[in-house]
Amino acid sequence: MSWMPDIDPQCPDAGNLESIETLIVPRSRDIGGFEVRRALPAPKRQMVGPFIFFDQMGPAEFIDEGGIDVRPHPHIGLATVTYLYKGEFQHRDSLGTNQMIYPGAVNWMMAGNGVTHSERTSPETRRKSPHSLFGIQTWVALPEADEDKPATFEHQGAEALPVLNSEGKHVRLILGTAWGERAPVKTFSEMFYADATLLAGAKIPLPDTHEDRGIYVTEGSILIAGQEFKAGQMMVFRPGDPITVTAGARGARLMLLGGETLNGPRYISWNFVSSSKEKLRAAKEAWIKGDFEHGRFQLPPDDNEEFIPFPTISSLRG
Repeated sequence: MSWMPDIDPQCPDAGNLESIETLIVPRSRDIGGFEVRRALPAPKRQMVGPFIFFDQMGPAEFIDEGGIDVRPHPHIGLATVTYLYKGEFQHRDSLGTNQMIYPGAVNWMMAGNGVTHSERTSPETRRKSPHSLFGIQTWVALPEADEDKPATFEHQGAEALPVLNSEGKHVRLILGTAWGERAPVKTFSEMFYADATLLAGAKIPLPDTHEDRGIYVTEGSILIAGQEFKAGQMMVFRPGDPITVTAGARGARLMLLGGETLNGPRYISWNFVSSSKEKLRAAKEAWIKGDFEHGRFQLPPDDNEEFIPFPTISSLRG
């Protein structure tokens, strides 16, 4: 698709600093020897719409057959969204899925009542020395009605996602609805999630049909009411305010996200998300029990030699 009028701002200077409800500076974490920057959940903001977890992976370059090895681990009550800018890795899960993911594609795993998965650099990729990895992984909290559904997995290649091009901007819609388009992935609540690349001085409006809206700056910078916000920052905006941002002098790459808020709080324990603390305790007990043959959780059939144990209190704090 070459041009969409809804992606061109009607008001070139829409938005002001008072429209920024929360400014988040991510903290660094380690997942299996690979550093990430975590923007959500944050001390002042747990969620943006249904998005409850947001990690920037990399950019990193591996040599000597290096890579990532996130061992099998469980989830409940959420959907994972993996999206890459550069590189590739292999997703395997307890549903039997064995899927490589490449830049511009999307892996959507709906955990529901429980699923186990691993994420590793494949042997084939390790032989490509050096090789890089750069991307975003998010969790989307599920509505209560969908928390206990059986797990599912969906992959959509880059060619299946709507692409919008206009004055100085290239936007790929990953999930949900925005700017008059809908992405093909089946979601369980109203949301939007998009990858936008802007040339210097290009403007992009946030969709005004969603309750909660945010922007994460991955590369470059953006201007809001004349103030610059650089890479590695997330802005969450007040509901209802018209928001248009302008790319800085070196352009920008952004992740735009948001959607309707859920009807109640969500609790997090390790890799589990739920509207119920009791459900979190039950999932924890099932994983610690480790009955992978007959219990609630199974290991991926072709990656079942190891797994991540439930962390101790000290490791949770760290």
